[in-house]
Amino acid sequence: MTAARNPTDWKSEAMRKRIAGRYAAERRFKFAGLFAVLLSASFLAFLLVTMMGNGLRGFTRTEIALKIDFPASPLLLDPAAITDESLSQANLPMVTDSVAKKLLGADADALLSPTAWISIRDAIKADPKILSRSETISVPASTALDLAAKSKGSPEMEAAVTRLKQQGLLSTGFNLSFLTASDGTDPTQVGIWGAFKGSLLTMLVTLILSFPIGVATALYLEEYARKSWWTDIIEVSINNLAAVPSIIFGLLGLSIFLNLAHLPRSAALVGGMTLALMTMPVIVIAGRNAIKSVPPSIRDAALGIGASPVQVVFQHVLPLALPGILTGTIIGMARALGETAPLLMIGMRAFIATPPGGITDPATVLPVQIFLWSDEVSKGFVEKTSAAIIVLLAFLLAMNGLAIYLRNKFETRW
Repeated sequence: MTAARNPTDWKSEAMRKRIAGRYAAERRFKFAGLFAVLLSASFLAFLLVTMMGNGLRGFTRTEIALKIDFPASPLLLDPAAITDESLSQANLPMVTDSVAKKLLGADADALLSPTAWISIRDAIKADPKILSRSETISVPASTALDLAAKSKGSPEMEAAVTRLKQQGLLSTGFNLSFLTASDGTDPTQVGIWGAFKGSLLTMLVTLILSFPIGVATALYLEEYARKSWWTDIIEVSINNLAAVPSIIFGLLGLSIFLNLAHLPRSAALVGGMTLALMTMPVIVIAGRNAIKSVPPSIRDAALGIGASPVQVVFQHVLPLALPGILTGTIIGMARALGETAPLLMIGMRAFIATPPGGITDPATVLPVQIFLWSDEVSKGFVEKTSAAIIVLLAFLLAMNGLAIYLRNKFETRW
């Protein structure tokens, strides 16, 4: 027979040790949790500092001020008849080279960007009257000189930076063309507008296709479909599709949209359709969970006052489930925005020098543009890659912020 427990056993030494052990275990658990949070925060801080350190320089450009006496130059241009054809025949690269050598010396080719003449062409197009006078035009410096001016370069380039600054010819400032230009071979002239516009068009196609189909599927499965082996198969298939690697959807888009339907390769239309296949299961799952969260009493009350089943769904259930549906949709879209593998499979890795005019024009997207720049040999593309990553992160943060705003705006607390 077990002896009766003494009411004063909690005062015994063994009990005190057990209590002390519990408190010690709780402190260790709190310490482990705090350590995990600090470790995650440190990795995030390291990523942000690294990206900002390299990327902020990508938004700036070093320029050299060239004073050009247009009347004395060999340019035979009529200020009253400036066209793209006349500018293409004016041999601006030769004029730029000759002016630079007179001003900068024999090493002008190493100091100026190979595409510096484009800035002179743009200046003439903006104001043809400069052809009748002398004008100082800022043109981009070479990649080596740009890196030396912003961080650290070779001793020759650092000496050139010092000399040009003393002459008042060198300046480093915000590079607006990085936000308005498209891809190119010269890192001093490239921009992300073409890829950014391609991302916008691709996400627009993805949203138009995936949102209505995903919400309609979620409504049918939760409100109308009877429980059967067929609906069980559909539910399992949707859950499995949400976990399928994204490159599988790229193979599916390649085989169906390109090889079978013969849609235009490397177009935002095909990219959006491919990403819609990947995003749709996420929207269906988020929509079903949001619809399940609506209390049954809402449905019963609506039916009790004479509403039809369709009115119950579209006038009561769907508006209350909308915050969760929108949040899941935007999170799914943010995931699609950062995808690269499926878009590479359908050919959206082409060199696109002009922004797309529509969803059927050749286009690229920000993640693919980042991938292409990271594979370039020129060191000037390193900071451009980091700058493009900052733009992509800002895009993702904006989408996540929109999801939080919509959730708080439409959310109803029970």
